[in-house]
Amino acid sequence: MRLSPVILTVVIAGLAYATPPEVAFSRLLPAAPALAAAMWPVLPTVLLGTVCLILMIGLSLVFPGLGTWWTAAGIIAVTVAAAYGSHVRLQRERTLFQLRLVADAAQQVVLSPMPRRFGSVEIESLYLAAAAEARIGGDFYEVVDTRYGVRLLIGDVRGKGLPAVGAAAAIVNSFREAAYDEADMVSVARRLDASSTRYNAAFPPEGPMERFATALLVEIPHGDSRIEILNCGHPPPLLLNRGELRALEPTTPSPLLNLAELIGDHYTIDTFDFAPGDLLLLYTDGIAEARARDGGFFPLAAWMRQQPPTPPHELLTALHRDLLRYSRGRLDDDIAALAVRLCEPPE
Repeated sequence: MRLSPVILTVVIAGLAYATPPEVAFSRLLPAAPALAAAMWPVLPTVLLGTVCLILMIGLSLVFPGLGTWWTAAGIIAVTVAAAYGSHVRLQRERTLFQLRLVADAAQQVVLSPMPRRFGSVEIESLYLAAAAEARIGGDFYEVVDTRYGVRLLIGDVRGKGLPAVGAAAAIVNSFREAAYDEADMVSVARRLDASSTRYNAAFPPEGPMERFATALLVEIPHGDSRIEILNCGHPPPLLLNRGELRALEPTTPSPLLNLAELIGDHYTIDTFDFAPGDLLLLYTDGIAEARARDGGFFPLAAWMRQQPPTPPHELLTALHRDLLRYSRGRLDDDIAALAVRLCEPPE
């Protein structure tokens, strides 16, 4: 691809030399510097335009009457325009590079790297932004190892863009502090709701709709074969136990973050069995709502039932591959997922 302007120049010059003068392939020479502007810096683009001009003059010596001056003027004009276009493109690429550095820094704040194992708990994460240019969106997750057990958070902020990223960062940062300090997850959830409320008060959403977030809190106590889940309006996690799949629905839904003042702060914790070898999938609604060309949703539950006992890393690798295949590479929403497996405790 980088050599295509040179190849185009050689092909046009060869056709102009090998065909009768009436065909006038030489008039296509301005296309070479125009193509170079899309992929080359300014100086190589100008040099290629100069080469095309020299070739045009050489062809006019072999075939008089080619309309040399008109074509030469066209080559000069296109080369000047191509050089300017190359300069503008390089400036935009530098700006985009800087924006991506900022996005990477934001990603490190919201989605910091985490270990793949906490004691006997194996964890793997997956994040896909809906926009191809984006590195992060309104989905978030975090995992911390505390004295109360391994605590996990996954959630989704309503909306997109920088405001959603800021709201997600406020929730994640609050969780990183509260998960270590609070003895129960109800207190953690109240801390998250307070942080979300303060952020939305400082940066109110545009339009009449409130900015809220769904969240799922999970606690895996050390040395215990059970898990505790607090669900704030989030899709229920899926538990795969010896080929049997179960959706861990809450007995009573807890309020979404930033809506506790409106609907009450009554939080419910549900306890479920979690034996060694069980596989737990936490996910955001972007996975269940991924669409095929015919509009059908991704069959997450059926897909999960077909998965063999596998480490979390392999499960999310397969999920990533099949999601992109199912949606033909088109994601309408951000996607986040955590796969958790409990291993046998070491001797």
